[in-house]
Amino acid sequence: MTRLLLHACCAPCSLEPVRLLEEEGFEPTICWTNPNIQPADEHDRRLEELRRWCAATGTPLIEAEEDTSCWERSVAPIGARQRERRCRACYALRLAEACRVAECEGFGAIATTLAVSPYQLFDTCNDVLERLARAHGLTPVIRDFRPWYPEATRRSRELGMYRQNYCGCRFSAAEAALDRARLRDERKAGR
Repeated sequence: MTRLLLHACCAPCSLEPVRLLEEEGFEPTICWTNPNIQPADEHDRRLEELRRWCAATGTPLIEAEEDTSCWERSVAPIGARQRERRCRACYALRLAEACRVAECEGFGAIATTLAVSPYQLFDTCNDVLERLARAHGLTPVIRDFRPWYPEATRRSRELGMYRQNYCGCRFSAAEAALDRARLRDERKAGR
């Protein structure tokens, strides 16, 4: 089996990537580094759920460095109006730390669970992952896990996992709230 470091944003988004990567012959270890997740209690709740799931399944977990002040200096100033640019900078910060850990810990391959959610910028995320992985001498394992998002949602509900309703940063929380309000208004108008 090939050892693979899997950057994870949360437990629910880890379910299908871990299963599918194991079926391919990889031996995934989860890496948590998400300084973007706000507020602090949301960050802690997601991390605790990931810890619980990893312990229950015997999936190794590495909790890497998280530089929240760096996120505030380098990503937050981009703001809400430039989502692609903001997300690219956020992916780069998180995946650079995951690649650093992978290189230091002797992993040959790296992937991310960010490729599960249909709400993420798939091509942008994978472009960042590929560039950073190669710079660290790692093989980027790029998979489109989005078709398994409904299965991950179903399984996480069956397991009673905490499921968040936004990516993690305050900008994505506001965007998700606006999307929910828009959908609610569309449903009401359709009645």
